[in-house]
Amino acid sequence: MRWHGWPRVKLRIQDPCSRAGGDQDPPAQEIPFSREVEAIAPLIISASRSTDIPAFYGDWFMERLRSGYAKWVNPWNGAPIYVSFQNARVFVFWSKNPTPFLPCLEEMTRLGYQYYLLFTLNDYEVEGVEPRLPPLEDRVQTFISLSRMAGRGRVVWRWDPLLLSDTLDVTTLLDRIRKVGDAIAPFTERMIFSFIDIARYPGVGRNLRARGFGDIREFSPAEELELAAGLQELNRSWGLTISACGEEKDLSGFGIEAGGCISRDLMLREFRGDQVLRHFLEPPDPGIPLVRGTASPVPPHLKDPGQRPSCGCVVSKDIGQYSTCPHLCAYCYANTTPKRVEKRYIIYQIQSEKGLFGDSISE
Repeated sequence: MRWHGWPRVKLRIQDPCSRAGGDQDPPAQEIPFSREVEAIAPLIISASRSTDIPAFYGDWFMERLRSGYAKWVNPWNGAPIYVSFQNARVFVFWSKNPTPFLPCLEEMTRLGYQYYLLFTLNDYEVEGVEPRLPPLEDRVQTFISLSRMAGRGRVVWRWDPLLLSDTLDVTTLLDRIRKVGDAIAPFTERMIFSFIDIARYPGVGRNLRARGFGDIREFSPAEELELAAGLQELNRSWGLTISACGEEKDLSGFGIEAGGCISRDLMLREFRGDQVLRHFLEPPDPGIPLVRGTASPVPPHLKDPGQRPSCGCVVSKDIGQYSTCPHLCAYCYANTTPKRVEKRYIIYQIQSEKGLFGDSISE
């Protein structure tokens, strides 16, 4: 049995022409105040694989949360999909710098919304491939602060991607991972990593070369095993659940699970009091274990069809948009060109200063 899709609901949306920003309301006979559209109503919202909403679009997200919906525009055909939040049980945030979003998370907690955060915490400061991130030390402190606020089980450490270059070998990379892990291991329960995949995304290779990072490369099979063995050794003192994101290779011999970022196990544990969510996530076969620290197979009816076959994420609906992340990391697959991103973000800033927020990030 495969995923059958989210339920659909009728959604009344405010007409863009009649939103706040002017001194006078538009004539009701000329511009309708609202109209009805069909929307999907997911239980799990991803915010977002495509861009860093906590770092750059927190105001937009909170406006959409208050409005009860967002619009996602299909990047391949331009078709809009309205996403209602009326059934949402969990918001999953992805970020490399959630510092600006901390007040928003505090407000979400007060309002009773459930969330957890996937915090990508890499150290490529020497290489300069993540040019617009705060200093590593600041990001580590943000991780700790967020963990104290949300709970260590709801802040997941991602090192994404693992990459090598002419001047960065496995030994050096493991040493950097060790330093970060030693600082944050007491404040999380999980680490998720992925190996850079340049061949799968031709645009990544083009962008790397165009920005002077042509020496960045993928791991060889032997280097993957060396890295996995090094992580296993480091984890003897950390005691984390370590998962590989979207990797086909079996690394279980190193104590590394085939896990998922939007994790069924995590949500069942952290939000176990939510009976609606539990009913949705529990597999129809009671024989599948739900043991903490053990990778449970994703039931076929929950497997996200929009991700790679090796991805362990359960279904969710992402509300981000490609080519909108001003971090401008050189290896990013979700941005086309820095120029396009910067143009879009300038427009967003101008509009947000006026209190104007579109239904989607890119409007």
